Amino acid sequence: MARLVVLIVAFMALIAGVLAAEDKLPKLQIGILKKISPEECTQKARKGDTVSVHYTGKLEDGTVFDSSVERGQPIQFPLGTGRVIPGWDQGILGMCVGEKRKLTIPPHLAYGKQGAGRVIPPDSTLIFTTELVSIDNEDGDRDEL
Repeated sequence: MARLVVLIVAFMALIAGVLAAEDKLPKLQIGILKKISPEECTQKARKGDTVSVHYTGKLEDGTVFDSSVERGQPIQFPLGTGRVIPGWDQGILGMCVGEKRKLTIPPHLAYGKQGAGRVIPPDSTLIFTTELVSIDNEDGDRDEL
C-alpha cells in the first residue's frame, strides 16, 4: 500500500512539473489591425470551417518569407484540423470576414526546433499579418450571430 502511495505522489509531481513547464512557454500574441463591427460580422470562423486567408509572413528581423498577397491568391484550409501550424489554427479562430490580425507565433506553435527548410530557421518566432477573406461552412450547420 505504501508503494502505491509513493507511486501516486511521484506521478502527481511529474504532472505538476509538466504543467509548470508548459506555463513557461511563450503564448500566441494576437493583435487586431482591423476590427469588424458586430453589425458587419455575420459569422465568425469556427473549427471545421474552410477559410480563405491573405497573409504576409515575416521573421522577427523583418525578413518576409512568404506572402499570399504578393501571389494574389489567398490560402484556403479547414480551420482547426492541423492542416496549418497550430498558431494559425488558434489565431484565425473567431475572426470575421474582412478582419485583419497580427499573429506573433512562438516557435512551439510554428515550426519548432526543425524550422522549415532554408526559409524558416529552427526556433523562429513568426509574425503574420492576416486578413480573413472568406468562410465556407459546407455542412450548413451554423447559427447566425
